[in-house]
Amino acid sequence: MGRLIDGIWSVEGIDVKSTGGKFVRQDASFRNWITADGAAGPTGESGFKAESGRYHLYVSMACPWAHRTLIFRALKGLTDHISVDVVHPDMLDNGWTFKTDNGPAQGDSLFGSDFAYQIYQKADPTVTTRVTVPILWDKMQNRIVSNESSEIIRMFNSAFNGITGNTDDYWPNELRAEIEPVNDRIYNTLNNGVYKSGFASSQSAYDEAVHTLFDTIDWLEDRLSKSRYLMGDRITEADWRLFPTLVRFDSAYHLHFKCNRSRIIDMPNLWAYTRELYQWDKIAPTVNLDHIVRHYHYSHENINPHRIIPINPTLDWLKPHNRGS
Repeated sequence: MGRLIDGIWSVEGIDVKSTGGKFVRQDASFRNWITADGAAGPTGESGFKAESGRYHLYVSMACPWAHRTLIFRALKGLTDHISVDVVHPDMLDNGWTFKTDNGPAQGDSLFGSDFAYQIYQKADPTVTTRVTVPILWDKMQNRIVSNESSEIIRMFNSAFNGITGNTDDYWPNELRAEIEPVNDRIYNTLNNGVYKSGFASSQSAYDEAVHTLFDTIDWLEDRLSKSRYLMGDRITEADWRLFPTLVRFDSAYHLHFKCNRSRIIDMPNLWAYTRELYQWDKIAPTVNLDHIVRHYHYSHENINPHRIIPINPTLDWLKPHNRGS
């Protein structure tokens, strides 16, 4: 773990003592927006215009938040317009690194950095922040646009439509009021709930998080017994925000984070739904289970002190989606 304090890297663990054993996620530090014409978005400054080749993503194949951005980059036809570098799955004392000995982790193509925190230092030499991915970088201004995944995917959803001609809309105006409460519940109790369970340092904090998490799992299983996607027959942002957690659940969260009341493969509707999203055009290449399993089990010494990597079950991701099977 670790963080930047006044621009200097400091090694420190996750502080749960001050919160009664509960894990509390820090808000993102950079909240600018790319827009079609460069005008200011909902947060941040103006001046970030959608242009081909101008922006670069730093991601981890293991991180569910970064995974969202890879999904939208693929869905929206942005792979030829927004370049990507992948960090190494091991996140130890120096945080995310650019080691090049593991598959898609091939270093920092822009600056040749050793560590992701050096990207933050380039953006703001005095910044105090956790060093997280994704990082959306502006190559023209040499600064970070955003490290908030939920906002990056909304930029990708619409800002580049005039460049790509891809007008698929995963956050349609007519469904936004329905999508937001679903997003909120899934984020607070499941996307982040697995971390609240896994990083809890008291029984009460764990019990609260894990029971709330499985209440949401049951709610989703019931919801998907009545409709193919979360919003009915139309796939939306809500589905793609849920998918990165589901695809990691049985291989990482079930064992490593003690979210073990049941697995996704034990939930017929959720498992069929997860497989369908995995099989969606261009999505499977955004999933790297080797990085996922390696990262979680190797990086969290406080949970897995011997850093033993489990063998894990073999899952059939390509079985057709027949609801309930």
